[in-house]
Parts: sequence; C-alpha cells; structure tokens
Amino acid sequence: MTWNGLRLADTLHRKGEDVRIFLMNDSVDLARDVTNKPDFYEYDLVRMLKELYKKGIQLKVCGTCQARCGLNKNQPYFDDGIKSTMDALAEWVIESDKILVF
Repeated sequence: MTWNGLRLADTLHRKGEDVRIFLMNDSVDLARDVTNKPDFYEYDLVRMLKELYKKGIQLKVCGTCQARCGLNKNQPYFDDGIKSTMDALAEWVIESDKILVF
C-alpha cells in the first residue's frame, strides 16, 4: 500500500494538487537514511519518498515515533526539518479539504 500511496502522491502533485505526507508509527523508517530496500522488494520506497520531498511535496514525520517506532528506532530522519508534532498534523487536518490514509 505504501508504494501506491507514494505513486498517488506523485501523480496528484504533477496535476498541481497540494500534497502533504505525514508519517507515523513504523512508516517513519521511510524517512531514515539507514533504511535499506529489502532484496526481495522491487521498489525503493525511501528513494521514492526522498524524490517526492525534493519535488516540493510537504513531508512531516512524527517526532515521538522517531524513538519508539520502526526497525531503526532512534535513528535520525534524513532531514531534521521534517521532524514534527501531533499539533502540526492537527493543523494540516484542519486546513485540508481531503485526507487519504494508506
């Protein structure tokens, strides 16, 4: 599902939509440089997320989850500026017309 969510985010962004991604729980590993693509999986989701971020898609990642979630607990995110809070997520939800969860 993550692969399809990232593909949809890219497609919406290319169509001019405002796309925001907030990662929580184990998905925070996608925002860590130490996360490696499993040999059995075809797509590098970390690379896909970084490319979306470089294209201008807004990305925030749960700060609390950095220490408690994922296989790479306590490892830093690939950009310190993406570490965020529940308050920031709440603001995004309030401002949004549509919310999709994958």
